[in-house]
Amino acid sequence: MAALLVPASTVAQHANRKSCWIVVHDKVYDVTDFLDEHPGGSKIILKYAGKDATEAYEPIHPPDAITTNLPVEKHIGAIDPATVVRVVKAVTEEDKRRQALLDARPPLDEILNLHDFEAVAKKVLTEKAWAYYSSASDDEITIRENRAAFQRIWFRPRVLRDVTSVDWSTTILGQKSSMPVYISATALGKLGHPDGELNLTRAAGKHGVIQMVPTLASCSFDEILDAALPGQPLFVQLYVNRDRQITKKYVQHAEKRGVKGLFITVDAPQLGRREKDMRMKFVGDDAGAKVQEGQSDIKKNEGVARAISGISTPEDAIMAYEAGCQGIVLSNHGGRQLDTARSGLENLVDIVAALRKRGPWPNPNFSIFVDGGVRRASDVLKALALGASAVGVGRGFLYSFCAYGQEGVEKAIQILRDEFEMNMRLLGARNLGELVPDMVDASALHSHAGLTPNDNLYSETYQPLRVAQFRNQKL
Repeated sequence: MAALLVPASTVAQHANRKSCWIVVHDKVYDVTDFLDEHPGGSKIILKYAGKDATEAYEPIHPPDAITTNLPVEKHIGAIDPATVVRVVKAVTEEDKRRQALLDARPPLDEILNLHDFEAVAKKVLTEKAWAYYSSASDDEITIRENRAAFQRIWFRPRVLRDVTSVDWSTTILGQKSSMPVYISATALGKLGHPDGELNLTRAAGKHGVIQMVPTLASCSFDEILDAALPGQPLFVQLYVNRDRQITKKYVQHAEKRGVKGLFITVDAPQLGRREKDMRMKFVGDDAGAKVQEGQSDIKKNEGVARAISGISTPEDAIMAYEAGCQGIVLSNHGGRQLDTARSGLENLVDIVAALRKRGPWPNPNFSIFVDGGVRRASDVLKALALGASAVGVGRGFLYSFCAYGQEGVEKAIQILRDEFEMNMRLLGARNLGELVPDMVDASALHSHAGLTPNDNLYSETYQPLRVAQFRNQKL
């Protein structure tokens, strides 16, 4: 039977909330029932209702996202090519400007720290991509506090030790890692580079670092797994869909493909208002579909460790501990959810104290991870000294591939290695087991008002929020 050819005029008739069809890669889909499920909100889909959405779809979604999430009966057919007016996209002045910036990037050997990657990425990314990656919720106080919290902790080095040899390798949820850092899940990698998350997978495999695969990756899950080396450990981040069959299918497939850890994100029942995004019209003000309702029914598989991401309080930490999870991530979603929530680093102190009181603690079967604001290996060492098992780095690695692709990620890993070696020697810690609370002074950590040393490099790349602008700037 010949495939149904749908005239463009027919597609154009389905251009509203009650009946919404879109065209992606020359195929017609009825996405009416998916509008309220879309994590980016319904408005961004409705913008392309009755039209070809391929150009907007491609940099953001895995190739199989629409076919995976839509039932077969919603696959209407192929667009009739005879009815389509093809538009050749012209190279704009902005495209030329960005290409000139890419050509003028500093050579990699001049990149000295993770802040440098961020500065380059800010220049070479499109305005929409930069707004999406760098944005945080409301007044963006928490995203800045994530960074500032590390500046309120001071080292107390042990210098009368032989530090000729230092070792920063570790295991994370039972998996070997060359450093106490894993690559946190960050969404929509192709906004910043054509290879998207594959840059991370290839670099991580080459250098013995564990990548956490995001639910909202631009590359498909199988593309990422296929790019991994044989035996390369991978974790996967999960948003629990209210359609439990979708979640169950995804988890079972991940387990079948051999992922070693499942990190269930629990702090996003609704997306925070990320105003940089909203000003760029990248997401609608209705963004945040109901994808998380009752995460507790994710069944345990003995071969895959379970961790809960988004924990902020001792009460929730103990609930996760008593529920049999293998770990928790102290995270505020990179400052993108509840603004003025405390940093994961600050929460670490209270949560470790609560777990020690509840006992038994330390517990080799339960790990505490921290993410948010990490830009230096010294940040990681501070978190480990206070009781963290390992630390997640998201934006730091994201910006490295936005700026330089896979080579950028490899350079970022090498920078962290060099920093670990230097800082562990100077601190007097010959291995990670020698990092103890006495090596840091965290007495000022809970002080939100007062003198916090300014991180000039971070301040230089941070882009402040702006208010609504008049349409005629000349008035």
